[in-house]
Amino acid sequence: MEWIVFLVFFVLLLLRVPVAISLVVSAALALLDSGFNLDVLPQKIFSSLNVATLMAIPGFILAGVLMARGGISKALIDALRAWVGHYAGGLSVVTILACAVFAAISGSSPATAAAVGAIMIPGMIEAGYSKRYAMGLVAASGTLGILIPPSIPLIVYGTVAEESIGKLFMAGFLPGLFLTAVLVVVAIIYAKVKNFGRLPKTDWNERIKLSVKALPAAFLPFLILGSIYLGVVTPTEASVVACVYSLLVAVFVYRQITWKDTRTILRETVNTSSMIFFIIAGATVFGLYLTNQQVPQNIASWIMEGDVNKWMFLFASNVLFFIMGMFLEPTSIILITLPIFLPILKLLGIDVIHFAIIMTVNMELGMITPPVGLNLFVVSGISRAKLEEVVKGVIPFIGLMIIVLVVIVVWPELSLWLPVQMSR
Repeated sequence: MEWIVFLVFFVLLLLRVPVAISLVVSAALALLDSGFNLDVLPQKIFSSLNVATLMAIPGFILAGVLMARGGISKALIDALRAWVGHYAGGLSVVTILACAVFAAISGSSPATAAAVGAIMIPGMIEAGYSKRYAMGLVAASGTLGILIPPSIPLIVYGTVAEESIGKLFMAGFLPGLFLTAVLVVVAIIYAKVKNFGRLPKTDWNERIKLSVKALPAAFLPFLILGSIYLGVVTPTEASVVACVYSLLVAVFVYRQITWKDTRTILRETVNTSSMIFFIIAGATVFGLYLTNQQVPQNIASWIMEGDVNKWMFLFASNVLFFIMGMFLEPTSIILITLPIFLPILKLLGIDVIHFAIIMTVNMELGMITPPVGLNLFVVSGISRAKLEEVVKGVIPFIGLMIIVLVVIVVWPELSLWLPVQMSR
C-alpha cells in the first residue's frame, strides 16, 4: 500500500495537481482503504494549523513584501553599490550581500531573489556582466533567504520537531555567513578572470549620503534578530515587529507605499501564506497515514537490524533531499520526511538541530534545480529570459553549494556552536 500511495502522489504531481491536494488525495484513499475514520481529518488538519509559531510565517512574508515594494531593498542596494561597486566583481558582491541582508528579513528565497534581482540583474548587464551569469548569481544568492534567519522552513522544522526556533535560527546564522563568504570569494575571482566591468568610483559625499539613507533599512535585520536572541520577543512576535517597522519606514521615511498599494501587498502576502498553510494541512493528512501504518517505526527497525551507520544515512538522506528538491518545495519535503527521520536521528545519534541545517541547505539546492526550482522561475520572470538560460547560468553555483553542503555535513560545529552558546 505504501508504494501505491507514493505512486498516486507522484502521478498527481505529474498531472500538475497542486502539492497539497496530491498529498490529501493519496493519503486519504489509503486511510479509507485501511478502515480509518475520515471524520477526524478536519480536526487533525485544524490542530496542525492552530500552532502559534506558524503565525510567524505570514508575518515575515508581509515584512518581505513591504521591504521589496517600500524602497527598503533599493536603499540598501544603492548604499552597497556606492561602497564596493568599483571593485572587481563589485556588483556581484553587492548582489550577494543584498540577498544576505534581505534574507535576514523575509525568510523566503523567492522573495529574496525577486526583490534583489529586479534591481541588480539589469545593473549587472549594463556594467558588462553576461546576462546568464547575472541570472545564475541572483538565483543562487537568493537561496540565502531560507538559511540566514529568520527562515520559514526552519520555523516549520521547529514546529514539527518540537525544537526551539530560536536555537534553529542561531544554527543557521554561521552556515549562512559561510555560504555568503564562499559566494563572494568565488564571484570576485570569476569577475577578475572574465574581466567583467566595474562601476565608476563613488565619491565620499555620495557614499555617506546613501549610507545615511540606508540606515533605517539596515537597522531592520538587527531589530529582528537582536530582539529574538536577546529574549525580548518570540519569533512570532518578531515577525509582527518587522511588519510594523517595515510599514513605518516604507510610508514615512522612503514614501514608496500609498493606499493604492495596500491591495497588491496584501494579496501577495495572502497568496504566498495560504500556499504554505495549505501544504501543511495536506502534509498533516499524509503524515497521519504514515503514522497509522507505522512507517517511521518500520524504517527505524530496518536500520537497527541492518548495518546502516550515521554517515551512510546522511549520504542517503542528502541524495533523497536533492531528488525531492527537484519536484517539491521546502515545506512539503520537511513535512513529508521529517516525521519519518526523527526517530532515526535519535537512533544514530545525529543532532536534530544540525540535521535541520543540512536539510535547509538541501532545500536551497532545490530552489535552483530544475524542473521545479522556484528561484529559477522567479529570475526567468523578472529578467524575461527562457528558463533554460537561467538553468545554464546557475549550474556552476549548484556545484559550489554542494561543496558547501559537504562542509556543513562533516563539520557540525559550524551549525551547533551558536546554539550551544545560547544554552549556557
